Amino acid sequence: MTAALPRFAPDAAAMETVALAAWAALPEQFRAHLHAVVFRVEEFADDAVLESLGIESPYDLTGLYEGRPLGQKGNIATGDLPDIVRLYRVPILLEWIESGEELEHLVRHVLIHEIGHHFGLSDEDMHAIEDAA
Repeated sequence: MTAALPRFAPDAAAMETVALAAWAALPEQFRAHLHAVVFRVEEFADDAVLESLGIESPYDLTGLYEGRPLGQKGNIATGDLPDIVRLYRVPILLEWIESGEELEHLVRHVLIHEIGHHFGLSDEDMHAIEDAA
């Protein structure tokens, strides 16, 4: 199923719809391990995140996985925050404008890359997942 996008920059809700369609298209063996992962679309990464990653411009970060990869998880400790996948709308839109790539494809690419970090996968593994979605 392809989510319809307007010919203008989508708001956060529209981008979330596109990302959730990409999430739903992931193979079941991956989706089964994502039930506790929180998903958010935000305008930009906050200053603390950018500083912690050594990124100067908020336009340079399109997505972020926050959490411990599945292979590093043991018993859940009290007080652990849920894993979060964040997509940053404005930097994704800028990349969309600069690259000329379809926005739906770009959102899917960023989402799958961040989900890949949840699984502790390499970039090569993430490309294979994207191709299967």
